[in-house]
Amino acid sequence: MPKLLVVACSTRPSRVGLPIAEWTAERARADGRFEVVFADLAALNLPLMDEPHHPRLRKYQHEHTRRWSETVFGASAFIFVTPEYNHGYPAPLKNAIDYLHEEWKFKPAALVSYGGMAGGTRAVQAIKPVLDCLRMVPIYEGLNIAFIHDFLKDGRFAATKGHEEAAASMFETLHFWATRNADIFVR
Repeated sequence: MPKLLVVACSTRPSRVGLPIAEWTAERARADGRFEVVFADLAALNLPLMDEPHHPRLRKYQHEHTRRWSETVFGASAFIFVTPEYNHGYPAPLKNAIDYLHEEWKFKPAALVSYGGMAGGTRAVQAIKPVLDCLRMVPIYEGLNIAFIHDFLKDGRFAATKGHEEAAASMFETLHFWATRNADIFVR
């Protein structure tokens, strides 16, 4: 069973993304085709680029990097749950990605984005070249949630039928790529 890492990417104290990330992980578990692991970048709290060596060398000096490397290395696929900040994705997400290199290779990644009218679509487009550079497989299917505050009820994400259908399609494609690539992951 492929291991799917769902990553909550906003670290702001006032963030609204955590309920969306939790919903995404719940739906992935309900899908039944993944072992789901959850990472919250706020809890991970990686310092800004504090490793002395280039990440492709995997000569990590800090325990927080070794733990993050182990988590990412063990995953077969990813879902990044990201807000859009000023037409881009948040700095903690870029930092978390840049901490590592080889651990990301050839693995599929989906994006669940949220925001105002654009639903985070500009953040999605901004991060795709980064994922491409790491030889990841950014999949087409994802979920863009416009006007996010309209879907938050009692601290939870209240998904619509359209959100549910988009998530199901995303899981289908992630599973396809995660199981096709299982034998070529760089270890």
